[in-house]
Amino acid sequence: MTEKRHIPQGEFELQRLPKETHESLRAWDAADEYVLEYIANLNLLNDAKILIINDTFGALVVGLHRFQPHAQSDSYLSQQATRLNLAANNLPENAVTLLNSLEPLPQNFDLVILKVPKTLALLEFQLLQLRSIISANTQIIVAGMVKILTPSVWNLLERIIGKTQTSLAQKKARLIFTTFDSNLPEPKNPYPIRYVLENTDYLITNHANVFSREKLDIGTRFFLEYLPKSENYHDIIDLGCGNGIVGLIAAERNPTTQIHFVDESLMAIASARENYERAFKTRTAQFYAGDCLTDFAEDSADLILCNPPFHQQHVIGDHIAQTMFKQAHVVLRNGGELWVIGNRHLNYGVSLARYFGKQNVALIAQNNKFMIWKAQLRG
Repeated sequence: MTEKRHIPQGEFELQRLPKETHESLRAWDAADEYVLEYIANLNLLNDAKILIINDTFGALVVGLHRFQPHAQSDSYLSQQATRLNLAANNLPENAVTLLNSLEPLPQNFDLVILKVPKTLALLEFQLLQLRSIISANTQIIVAGMVKILTPSVWNLLERIIGKTQTSLAQKKARLIFTTFDSNLPEPKNPYPIRYVLENTDYLITNHANVFSREKLDIGTRFFLEYLPKSENYHDIIDLGCGNGIVGLIAAERNPTTQIHFVDESLMAIASARENYERAFKTRTAQFYAGDCLTDFAEDSADLILCNPPFHQQHVIGDHIAQTMFKQAHVVLRNGGELWVIGNRHLNYGVSLARYFGKQNVALIAQNNKFMIWKAQLRG
């Protein structure tokens, strides 16, 4: 849904990604509005250097485009939405310098705006990155909705950056102001985290924004027990791959198959690549930072393995899973299979039947928490 948005910096059209036919969610939140209103009163010089971190759909970049800010994100969709929204408002793409989450940050910013991410580990990683490029003169504004500004957020800020001051809440949003204290001891950066995958010799790398960074999660453990093998699988896609463990074990069970890893998190793709290339030194695979299966051709896969996320940033819902199922129906070759694991209450079998037909969906396994479904494409 595209909406016009009135802010002190002007009127702009904004939309979310991925695009939904009946989208009811906005491409910005009250924290974006609050921080833009605050900045409008700062009377910043036109040459002020601004860094924006975790701008979900480019609302902050569009509002502050005249400063030609740098914007860092771990989200492929965030960066694509930023480009889309700049173009929708006839603003040049070079109005922003986009940085991915693992790139070194430039020096000497006057103002840093940080939207609090869903993952505290990612926030910790980003604050540790900031320490090395800011000074006591750098103005730092941390923004978020009140419900996500837990005591852990304040603890990280005061342990890594310095003392904080807090604004009044406005439309359930709040700003936190902090100044770098160079006398604080510099914490060791714990990321990436590594562990040996149970019952294997595989060393697993997990960057800060990867799900279940410290050990194998129970859903993936259950899924691994049932991963299929077949001489008919020529192309396998690990969809929403995270650290790539599912695709790695699928490669082990299907030694002649081409494996494709896709995730919208840049840290996830970096983790999956490192894990696969360490395990299979001479066997290549493909890695895609992208929007589900958007970049895959029709009839290009024999098996898709998926543990769908049921949230996008702080928004909970099954819209991403539904997109994955719909796209899988197009990408699979005739006879191809989509294997899905999900929490029991999500009941993905009903959704899969909508796309593949009830007669082509089978429950493979279940326990007290999870269900594994197989949907087969039959022409």
